[in-house]
Amino acid sequence: MIQQRHQENLTQLAGDATLQAELSGIAARRHAERANKTLHDTAGRVSRQGQTLTRQMAAASSPAALMAAWSGYLLDAGQRALLTGDAMRRRADIFVEHQAAGSPPVLIYEYEVIVEGRDLTPPSNYMLLRILPPEGVEVLNWKRPYVIIDPRAGHGAGIGGFKNDSQVGVALKDGHPVYFVAFHPDPEPGQTLADVTHSEAEFLREVIRRHPDSPKPIVVGNCQGGWGTAILAATHPDLVGPIVLNGAPMSYWGGKLGQDPMRYSGGIVGGAVSALVAADLGAGQFDGANLVQNFEGLNPGRTWFRKYYDLYQNVDEAVDRFLEFERWWGGYYMMTEAEIRWIVENLFIGNKLGKNEAYLQPGRLIDLKAIRTPVIVFASHGDNITPPAQALNWIVDTYTDEVEIGIRGQRILYMVHEQVGHLGIFVSSSVARREHSQMASTLKTIEALSPGLYEMLIEDHEGEGSEKTFTVSFARRKMTDILKVTGPRRDEAAFAGVARASEAIVDSYDATLRPLIQASVPPQMAEFRRHTHPMRMSRAAFSSATPGMAALERAAELARENRRPADPENPFLLAERLWADMMEKSLDGLRDIREALTELVFLSVWASPLALRYGAPHAHTRTHKAPQDLRALPEVQTALSRIETGGLAEGIVRMLVLLADTRGDVRRDRLERSSELLSTHAPFNDIAVSVRAGIIHEQSLIVTFARDAAFDTLPRLLRTDAERQRALEAVAYVLGSETEMEPATLAMLARMRNILEHPKQVAE
Repeated sequence: MIQQRHQENLTQLAGDATLQAELSGIAARRHAERANKTLHDTAGRVSRQGQTLTRQMAAASSPAALMAAWSGYLLDAGQRALLTGDAMRRRADIFVEHQAAGSPPVLIYEYEVIVEGRDLTPPSNYMLLRILPPEGVEVLNWKRPYVIIDPRAGHGAGIGGFKNDSQVGVALKDGHPVYFVAFHPDPEPGQTLADVTHSEAEFLREVIRRHPDSPKPIVVGNCQGGWGTAILAATHPDLVGPIVLNGAPMSYWGGKLGQDPMRYSGGIVGGAVSALVAADLGAGQFDGANLVQNFEGLNPGRTWFRKYYDLYQNVDEAVDRFLEFERWWGGYYMMTEAEIRWIVENLFIGNKLGKNEAYLQPGRLIDLKAIRTPVIVFASHGDNITPPAQALNWIVDTYTDEVEIGIRGQRILYMVHEQVGHLGIFVSSSVARREHSQMASTLKTIEALSPGLYEMLIEDHEGEGSEKTFTVSFARRKMTDILKVTGPRRDEAAFAGVARASEAIVDSYDATLRPLIQASVPPQMAEFRRHTHPMRMSRAAFSSATPGMAALERAAELARENRRPADPENPFLLAERLWADMMEKSLDGLRDIREALTELVFLSVWASPLALRYGAPHAHTRTHKAPQDLRALPEVQTALSRIETGGLAEGIVRMLVLLADTRGDVRRDRLERSSELLSTHAPFNDIAVSVRAGIIHEQSLIVTFARDAAFDTLPRLLRTDAERQRALEAVAYVLGSETEMEPATLAMLARMRNILEHPKQVAE
């Protein structure tokens, strides 16, 4: 027995060593491929730019012409430098004024505060705003209200509505009342995430009170506001309508080898202890500027150079857009030690939300299965902060399979963009006009879908610009389809070791150094550290109060009055752009080297056989029911016992479910007709929304687990010829033209007509 156990251990260690080698090899290869592609693309671009520059230099007819081009470039470059410096001064003044005003939300819409979280018990720094519709926009109080929860991830609130083409703008344009969950810069003393959730629940109660004739509000969660929305929906399922999770990181261990470097930071810096030290050095407050600095470090070529060069290059046109974004990006907000500790230990490091191990407070487990309302998840392959694996893997972790999603009466839709970046999910006008507009349209009818897992597909159809229309469909999906998007998860076991080590390090820190650090940091020192943070200093240093800035402002005004841009084909201007591209690519190259080294170091330590063995107690996932046991669940047995119970409403819904099962997807126009039928046509117009939802759930279960019997018993639900005719007419209305039906749908419809028009003959 001992020898056998010894052999099993050796076999496991050998397998773990092989896994580590495979993971490291895949990561190294992908980093090398990316570096090679970047080098190849850069070389090609530089070659083309160099050839153009050479031609322009050669086109100069004489040294005098070349000197004229040089003189014109110097004047242009000098004027652009003055105007760029003035833009930086204006940014600094906005930063200083914004802080002095208490860092209010950066929404472009007028609003009023209707619930102040600081007045609640327990208090929080959150507040509920009612967006006042702009002139010419009519809001209808009977329409389902929107509640948008912005992320508190270092910067302030407003990203969901600081453009006309935004989440707020889309909802207002469609006549929906819009509410916005914002927050003050400083948390209330001792504030916890449970306090925040309590405040958000009170906000929803107020919204429901204000709109008694509308369905429960749609709640939209952006980025970290997304997992906050999921927690709110799981702990207060009676208050929320459909929820939308935009770029929301729910499964922090997820990602693909060779990319998604942010998930490795916990294993490199020692787990949660670094956040606790930062909070202790802040006298109990964690500075959100640290998070923003981390975000900038993900793409230094863009955030530390290109952003400013683009301003310099196009300073005549780019200033307003630059300042608009910087007003939001440059606002830094605090968290309490309790908040950042909960976030890091339960999400960043522990990944406990999807494992059903996160407690909002002692004795209060957060179970994502408790979410009863439809969920739409929006992710993007271009998002390096919340990659698709972090946005979607919680679905795989929470449910046994897609069948269980249906058993629970849940509807989960996901949509994956091919390239938009993380911030583009919230601030891109094109995304607002396309993806968010289509999501808003879908939310009107989503509850008419049969429970299950779907992918929302949007295809360009016809028209241009704001007149462009899209074809939208909802394809039924399985868990394996999600995993095809998110990739293999063999590397996630390495993060379990980080989680266990983090707990040990934090315990040691709590018992040793922490009391000393907390006792030695007075509030004044913490405040000084915040004021001298590089993110704040880099902005405040250019304010009008700084000596010399007044002279710069006057010089910039003169430059603006006497502006003489250089010829776009000026060879020296082309040389400047070539230099800028090379500088950006150099920074990108350094970033790629850093990411490769970070990942390989992480894998060499935490994917080693001993580290995997160490992390094994934390490497489990949520315990699922066996697929064969799902039929035994009470919901299923109750539904099957009622297979012959019901009438016209049940019969129509069952027919729609049977027909939907013959197709791989559902077009939105059919879904809209189905929603219209199930809400405004008899007999559904006299049925409460909750009762209708129960009928759809029950009939979906019957079709899933007893498909043949569900079909054969249709005549026992539709007992009269009149009811059978009405049912056939209803489903024909939803399906539309038979020329657009798939063969399987036509065959099922023919079978239905046969059994309902000749029930006795079929029975015989």
